[in-house]
Amino acid sequence: MPTITESATIPGVLTVELRPFADNRGRFTETFRKEWFPQRDWGRMQTNRSDSREGVLRGLHYHFGQVDYWYVVSGRIRVGLVDLRRSSPAFRGAQTIDLDATEQRGLYIPVGVAHGFLALTDVTLFYVVDNYYDGADEFGLAWNDSEVAVPWQVAQGPIMSGRDAANPHLRDIPFASLPE
Repeated sequence: MPTITESATIPGVLTVELRPFADNRGRFTETFRKEWFPQRDWGRMQTNRSDSREGVLRGLHYHFGQVDYWYVVSGRIRVGLVDLRRSSPAFRGAQTIDLDATEQRGLYIPVGVAHGFLALTDVTLFYVVDNYYDGADEFGLAWNDSEVAVPWQVAQGPIMSGRDAANPHLRDIPFASLPE
């Protein structure tokens, strides 16, 4: 079993320290088991791959009906997280977590936590979600919203999709439409 640590900033965000097994042939790493996250059913799993160039920023996105589990297979990213759960003691709390393929870590992101990443290098990210893609369950928050102030440490404007660049600020999202 890997070491699983909960974020001190945002409850429910879990970092998973994976255990690679290496010998003269190379390395093997078990990257995900649904048993590591008993708080979810994982009944309708979907696995995705995202490839991004250095300087690309994806997100911030959040969902009501799915969790994400991320694992970087090549490169480095800075993950931005914002707790949008109205009932959370960390509501509106933000943090970043760097993930590097050489560190062998996974990241569990619960429902209601907005998430995105900045590609610090060219990167390949694999992620597992516990529900099939449903565009009606994908919402956005502006990556640069000063009200939540994600500490991206971006020197210049990132490369973004038009959709992500148009994500609303927190003040423009009806409070009642945020997750509990």
